[in-house]
Amino acid sequence: MEAKRVAAEKAVEYVADGMTVGLGTGSTTAYAIHKLGEMVKQGLKIKAVATSTRSETLAKELGIQLVAFADIDQIDLTIDGADEVDPEWNLIKGGGGALLREKIVAAASRRLIIIVDESKVVQRLGLFPLPVEVVPFGWELTMRKLADLGYNPRLRTENGKPYVTDNGNYILDCRIGLIDRPGQIHDRINSMVGVVDNGLFIGYASLVIVGYHDGTAKELPRKDEP
Repeated sequence: MEAKRVAAEKAVEYVADGMTVGLGTGSTTAYAIHKLGEMVKQGLKIKAVATSTRSETLAKELGIQLVAFADIDQIDLTIDGADEVDPEWNLIKGGGGALLREKIVAAASRRLIIIVDESKVVQRLGLFPLPVEVVPFGWELTMRKLADLGYNPRLRTENGKPYVTDNGNYILDCRIGLIDRPGQIHDRINSMVGVVDNGLFIGYASLVIVGYHDGTAKELPRKDEP
């Protein structure tokens, strides 16, 4: 937990008075939201857009002012976590079930700061199952199409029933294995009818901050693809 906290608190240092801030979802991002709540009580003036009902509820409890997308033109900075990040800053996200809203917010942000603990940094994406958000109607057919590609999808469940996202969709977790060309996989999945989006985030991250169990946090250098 210490590694997550230090990464989150380092990211919050980039938040300035007057900013519109995107609030990601997950245990690491929760530390950032708590820190922002403390700063708001000390006089920081920000507006925020949440990527999930969980983050929205937490922000409200901490006194952070929330705004709707209709009321803003752009998000200055978003702080969010990831399930995996590779040396090119490609990400797998969606373990918390908020990948679609997270991608919408990321796309609307001038900067996206990703915060992770050291266990999330990998040489190649794919050990963590790739979440794919799908429309409930005909989800079985969508799952068969993903299976035909060798992606080994499984329906995410909760209390014995299909897990339902904040958008009313289902999630198929795909055990693809190590991913050589994440951009191609992303486009192939998203071209399927019935797929809403998938948890590959390619080219969104502006900065990756890694927290370590010794209590330090460092920026992850980006290795450009050849």
